[in-house]
Amino acid sequence: MLFKQQALLRQKLFVLGSLAIGSLLYLVARVGSLDRLQPLCPIDGRFGPRGQEEIPLRALQFKRGLLHEFRKGNATKEQIRLHNLVQQLPKAIIIGVRKGGTRALLEMLNLHPAVVKASQEIHFFDNDENYAKGIEWYRKKMPFSYPHQITIEKSPAYFITEEVPERIYKMNSSIKLLIIVREPTTRAISDYTQVLEGKERKNKTYYKFEKLAIDPNTCEVNTKYKAVRTSIYTKHLERWLKYFPIEQFHIVDGDRLITEPLPELQLVEKFLNLPPRISQYNLYFNATRGFYCLRFNIVFNKCLAGSKGRIHPEVDTSVITKLRRFFHPFNQKFYQITGRTFNWP
Repeated sequence: MLFKQQALLRQKLFVLGSLAIGSLLYLVARVGSLDRLQPLCPIDGRFGPRGQEEIPLRALQFKRGLLHEFRKGNATKEQIRLHNLVQQLPKAIIIGVRKGGTRALLEMLNLHPAVVKASQEIHFFDNDENYAKGIEWYRKKMPFSYPHQITIEKSPAYFITEEVPERIYKMNSSIKLLIIVREPTTRAISDYTQVLEGKERKNKTYYKFEKLAIDPNTCEVNTKYKAVRTSIYTKHLERWLKYFPIEQFHIVDGDRLITEPLPELQLVEKFLNLPPRISQYNLYFNATRGFYCLRFNIVFNKCLAGSKGRIHPEVDTSVITKLRRFFHPFNQKFYQITGRTFNWP
């Protein structure tokens, strides 16, 4: 009888011990998972100007989901007030260039908890009809954010549109301006490829790239072709420099952003005076898509749209050579002005 009681007692102790160990392991795993949900920055991290109210980065990350509801128009004025959210004018704008990687840059910068992006291109400064609606219309197109976050928008047409530098200067003469560039000939072909795809979707025919890029009468580069003009970066930048000093510009290497994005993003963080938060954890290479995708946390990942990374048509090598020779002196001047050199042919 005594033996049976002792055996029963040992069995109960074993069950209780197993439950205790299981609970302990669950708590350890839970804490670990909570830590991994905050990969961008320390839980007690802070940012914002000294002397002002600082906002916990954990709260900023929590807001990502909440802001989605606000963007859909589901929030009341009282909810917005309680969460201390505002729609503020951008403190930085990605002004170009088209097919340089503006969307990729914007989405990658949005990994930073202190950055809030405008989801759509606003086209305020390059569109006369939109610009006539006034600066308040523009501000209301911006996403909700904390006062200490940086709102960023991108409209690549800004870089090449003549009226835009003066218009942005009138809004904010100290704004930070981001330009992302690729090798000029590659960028021009990418530009052509996007237009070609649009024509094909509508069952329309389109000229070959060679016929557009080369003037058939002179056999020289056709500078009237928009894809060629856009790639003459220095010509457009000189117009911007009439209003803004070169220190307010940061040049991003679009080719490197594709193959090795983190160093480029770290340079942008520094330019925007942001605490370093984007890490290799937030970027992973997707072999199927052929480029890097974004990891916000262990739950939420994001890849760019399938239209990114289009396959370029084959272009006559003699045309490529002619274009590279044409762009070369402009490239050299661009290096001198910006202080950044690229390995372009």
